[in-house]
Amino acid sequence: MTAAEAQELESCIAAGGVALFPADTVYGLAADPDSAAAVDRLYELKRRRPDQPSAVMFFGLAPALAALPKLGFRTRAAFEQLLPGPLTLIVPNPERRYPIACGPAPERLGVRVPDLSGPLTPLAGVTLPVLQSSANHHGGPDPRKLEDVPAEIRAAVDLALDGGELPGVASTVVDMTTYEDDGEWAVLREGALSTQALTALVP
Repeated sequence: MTAAEAQELESCIAAGGVALFPADTVYGLAADPDSAAAVDRLYELKRRRPDQPSAVMFFGLAPALAALPKLGFRTRAAFEQLLPGPLTLIVPNPERRYPIACGPAPERLGVRVPDLSGPLTPLAGVTLPVLQSSANHHGGPDPRKLEDVPAEIRAAVDLALDGGELPGVASTVVDMTTYEDDGEWAVLREGALSTQALTALVP
């Protein structure tokens, strides 16, 4: 990846496009989380129902925290401990930010902050958040390489970035919506980070 490619990604999202890009887990599709037209197009490419929630990805921890100023102290501490990393954290969303991404539950938001190290480091320069979902047809295998992405998706996106071979296991999804009050959390989907490893990290 290069800084120029990161700028291409940002420009594509700002223009209302749909991009195919490498994250720290699998290849994903990205769109402006506030653009209904762009998100609808992303969901059509995935063959996914539009009422299903998706995560909002930030390309750094600081912008994620800035976008969610009402996170409680305890939840914020968990963010800082767990992210960046191969996790999707579902947290309270009292301000109803990014409602398109939330589906039928606008009071909850899934947040991703990928670990952009090594070849993916230039993507840390992207300043816009994106609604993101794996670059596959709904229920299909997660793409480890660009050529693993279905050909019709590759042909239809506005931008496709090749980041080489990725780990190929989707993020672990963790429900932290009550963590502030009771310290409880639950793994909704085990993925790139095991529940055992996560237990050792949660503050």
